[in-house]
This record gives sequence, C-alpha cells and structure tokens, in this order.
Amino acid sequence: MTTEQQTSPTALPLTAGRWAFDPLHSAVGFTVRHLGISKVRGRFNELDAELVVGESLADSSITATVALASIDTGNMDRDAHVRAADMLDVEKRPTMTFRSTRIGGAGEEWTLQGDLTIGDVTRPVTFEVEFGGVVEVPMEGSRHAGFDATGEFRRSDFGLDFAPGFLGDVIKVSLEVQFVEPA
Repeated sequence: MTTEQQTSPTALPLTAGRWAFDPLHSAVGFTVRHLGISKVRGRFNELDAELVVGESLADSSITATVALASIDTGNMDRDAHVRAADMLDVEKRPTMTFRSTRIGGAGEEWTLQGDLTIGDVTRPVTFEVEFGGVVEVPMEGSRHAGFDATGEFRRSDFGLDFAPGFLGDVIKVSLEVQFVEPA
C-alpha cells in the first residue's frame, strides 16, 4: 500500500460528512472454539456505529459499539451464563467499543486499524474490510454504502480468561454494516 493510497482525498469513494448507521441492515457475529474441536457461533443483537468521511482518509473515522448483554448464541441458558460475573460480567463490562486510528486501502479492499475496548482494557486490532459499494435505494432516493469487516482478538488480552480448556482464546469477529449518505 502506498502513502498516496493512505492519504489521497479521492481514495475513499464516499461523500464527505457523517453517514447514518443503518441497524436494520447491519450485524455483528463471532466464533470461538469449544473444547478445541468445534466452533460456537453467535451474534450481538445491539450494535451502533458512526462513520465520518473526511476530505482524506486521515480525516475519516469509524466507531462501533456493541452491547455485550445482547449476546445471542442460540441457547438462552448458555447466553445467561456467558453474561454472568464469572464470564463476561456485563454489569462490569457493558460494552465493547472500536475506534479507528487508521484507514488504508483502495477499491474494494481496505484495512481498518483501531483500538478495541472491553471494560477498562484497550488493545489495538486490525480489520480487513471489503467495500461493497454505494447504491441508491429505489423508492426513497437515499444512497447506502455497505461494508464487510473481519478480524480477531485474544480474549485473554482483555482479562477474559475464564473457562480455559473449554473455550478458545481467539475470538473471530465479522461485521456486515450499512450506512446512509448524508443529505
């Protein structure tokens, strides 16, 4: 990736301004190994995000916040246990927040670097991002931009070292998000 791709004002093919998050067409999912032999998949049902497009990549940012209590693995008993004080402790750690520090790339392939905070611990993470494009929605005239992002982190880096041997340390995260162009 060249310096020009990182900072070129035309590198981000989006209108400058604050893009509105579209929660009806967005989702965040995760996978974690169970007993080292299979994966448990889940999602978080409460996600909020903000995309600010500046005149250059250096002036652009994205923030996403997930309500950890909204975990959904398809098993209510398991979800209740994961929310409890001996695991995620959602009373102490209600959210997981990502704040971008650098955006790079071009075309459909982008890299998003930033800080992930869970509870009172913040660590750097990187997401690979696929830009799906911008489309005008017929009937209403609004323009939507779509993105898929994937990344991973070690839960032990955030003090979430419960159930060793039962749950893997690496959490793989995938986000599918849409934003609506500023008016």
